Amino acid sequence: MADIGKRIKEKRESLGMTQEELASKLGYKNKSSIAKIETGTNDIVQSKVVEFANILDTTVAYLMGWESIPKNSKRKGVTINVLGRVAAGIPIEAIEEIIDTEEITEELARTGNFFGLQIHGNSMEPRIYEGDVVIVRQQDDADSGDVVIAMINGDDATCKRLRKYRDGIELIPNNPSYEPMFFSNDEIMTKPVKIIGKVVELRGKL
Repeated sequence: MADIGKRIKEKRESLGMTQEELASKLGYKNKSSIAKIETGTNDIVQSKVVEFANILDTTVAYLMGWESIPKNSKRKGVTINVLGRVAAGIPIEAIEEIIDTEEITEELARTGNFFGLQIHGNSMEPRIYEGDVVIVRQQDDADSGDVVIAMINGDDATCKRLRKYRDGIELIPNNPSYEPMFFSNDEIMTKPVKIIGKVVELRGKL
C-alpha cells in the first residue's frame, strides 16, 4: 500500500493540507494515522479510500494507481512570481528581482500567499539542485521536518530542513558536505533567524 500512501501524500501537499487537517476531516484522532498510511506502514480499507478521494478532490482510481492523471489536473492554475533572491527587510510583494513565473493549482493558492524561489548553491543536493525552483507558502513558523526558507543574520534567504528542539532550532542541509546550523532560542532572537516560508513543492529544472 506504499504507492497509495505516496499518492495520498502528493495530493495532500498539492492542496496545501497538513496531516492534522486531513486526519481531522477523516475522523482520525491525530496525524500519526495519516503519517503511517502515507509511509505504507498501515493499510487502508476500501471504504476509506473513497473518503480519502473525496476529501483530496481526486478519484479512487487515481489513488489506487489505476489511472495516472489526477482528477483536477486540467483545472485552471494561478500564476505566481519566481524570485531570484529574497533579501532581508524587503516584503516579498515588494521584491523586484522577478526572474520567471510558475503556475500552482487554485486549491493550493487558496491556502495562503505563495512565491517561487530559485535555489542557489548545492547544500540541498541530491534532492534540490542549483537552478531548481521551489514553491513557497509565506509563513513565519513551520513543523519540525519541514523544508523551509529562512533568513539568517539578515542575509539572503536559505533553503534548509527545519528541526525544532526545546532550546532552539537546527537548519539541516541535505548535502552531507555541509554541517547543520544550530541556533539557540537566544540566537534566534538576536541574530535574528527568521522563517519566511515553507517549501510545498519542488519544480526541478534539470
